[in-house]
Order: sequence, then structure tokens, then C-alpha cells
Amino acid sequence: MSNLTISVDDQLIKQARVRAIQQGTSLSAKVREFLQSYVSESDDLLKKQREDAAARLMATIDLATAQTQRPTAEAPSATKTKRTLRDDLYEGDFRARDRTVSSAD
Repeated sequence: MSNLTISVDDQLIKQARVRAIQQGTSLSAKVREFLQSYVSESDDLLKKQREDAAARLMATIDLATAQTQRPTAEAPSATKTKRTLRDDLYEGDFRARDRTVSSAD
């Protein structure tokens, strides 16, 4: 265990020692408790900040997904592309079309 040197007003230390004795403990134990609580609070705060950030990120992703799935007035014209010969050849059941062309010969 390490030692810690701090500067504190003499009167404050006396009052703290009296209160610690009244609680059946020592000033050193109270300082350890405080430091442990202080460290835990910062861990808890960091964890909460991460959870909040993750929740905001998920909400943003959900919003973006909803916006991209929502049909817009521009969507039909934007998705229209120039048809190629390949598109015409492979449209529908091209095998049936080939059978009718072969039987006509």
C-alpha cells in the first residue's frame, strides 16, 4: 500500500479525525473510501457517456435508414436507366421466347 502526502488545514484534519472516530473508523480509511468512490464515479460516468453516445449513434442510424427507405418524388426518375439490348433480351422468360422462335422456323 502506498502513502499519500497531502496539504490540508490543521483544523479540518482535527475535525475529520473526530468525525471518523465517532463513526468507528480512521481518517485514512475514510480517505480510501472517498478515493474509491471517486474512481468508481468516474468509471460510471464514462460508462454512461459511452452508453449515451451509442444510443445517439443508433438513433442517427435509424433515422438515416428510415430516410433512405422512404420513397421520394425523385426516386422513380432517378432509378430509371437507359435500357440496353441485353436488358431486352433477358427480360421475362427468354427461354419460352426462344422456343417459339425455333418452332416457327
